[in-house]
Amino acid sequence: MPRKPNYDRNELIDRSRDLFWRRGWAGTSLKDLEAVLQMKPGSFYAAFGSKDALFKLAMEKYAMDGLERLKQMAEKLGPIKALQRFPMMAIENEDAPAKACMLSKTLLELQAHNHPLAKEANLHLLRMESHFAELFEQAQAFGEIDSDLDPQVLARRYQSDLLGLRVSAEREGIDATAIATEIADSLARL
Repeated sequence: MPRKPNYDRNELIDRSRDLFWRRGWAGTSLKDLEAVLQMKPGSFYAAFGSKDALFKLAMEKYAMDGLERLKQMAEKLGPIKALQRFPMMAIENEDAPAKACMLSKTLLELQAHNHPLAKEANLHLLRMESHFAELFEQAQAFGEIDSDLDPQVLARRYQSDLLGLRVSAEREGIDATAIATEIADSLARL
């Protein structure tokens, strides 16, 4: 009879997500993962199969957590207010391992190598863009923004602004808070 693991799988995925988010795929070795997760190689492979499999789980966790935060905000504040608040929330988290988006970092790092994880990152970005479009559609239905605007175009532009904001937040001497405020204010003018 196999032994029951004596670890919290979700907590290990969270820890690996933070390491991958900070260092990227290539910058994280198996030894780094074993140290952060406090696992021996055999236990690591038994639990996750491979570095790529764990990275995929970490990316899914990252994407699902972000989407869940946005959904909760939209339920509480309404669609347009949630979209206005989201840029500031993306850069305010002092506990985050990095300000830049893990998905965009992965896409940029691995796309040139045609790595399957780049495609996974892109799918998560597309899902998030689709959710942004749904929120813009809801805002139109509530009369909060012009109904002649294309929600998909708005979502693509919004996501592009967010990704740029998050890269700017990593740079020294850039007032990312001012940029987040500009993004929020631009939504009020739609």
